[in-house]
Amino acid sequence: MKPRIKVLTLGVSDLEKSLAFYRDGMGLPTEGIVGQQFEDGAVVFFHMGEDLILALFPMTSLAKDAKITAPPVRLGAVSIGHIVKSKEEVDAVMKQAESAGAVITDPAHDRVWGGYSGYFHDPDGHLWEIVWNPHWTVAD
Repeated sequence: MKPRIKVLTLGVSDLEKSLAFYRDGMGLPTEGIVGQQFEDGAVVFFHMGEDLILALFPMTSLAKDAKITAPPVRLGAVSIGHIVKSKEEVDAVMKQAESAGAVITDPAHDRVWGGYSGYFHDPDGHLWEIVWNPHWTVAD
């Protein structure tokens, strides 16, 4: 398999609420909900730079599409890492997330590996890490 991950789809319980969190609270650009004319087709796309799309899909629709039983609770076994340019930007994004309704699970602080990061849960419990790493460069 060649490394071509392009879309990260989050199953959400309330598409409107999650849209508001990511668009209005976190400031991610989107055209809003598309595909509503199709049964189980409503979805939201956020272009996260040139190489990644974040999609929000109702959990019941995602489960139906994948032919699985929708899990009752998210485990948080995966974290989504958002890389920023400075410690100050980590703090700013964490504050923005909290103001938008996120639950801070671990406030930002220096990490043993030399970086600085913090964690939060979005309204559906998806775990995000906001990270500054002195060894990584971040494009605008």
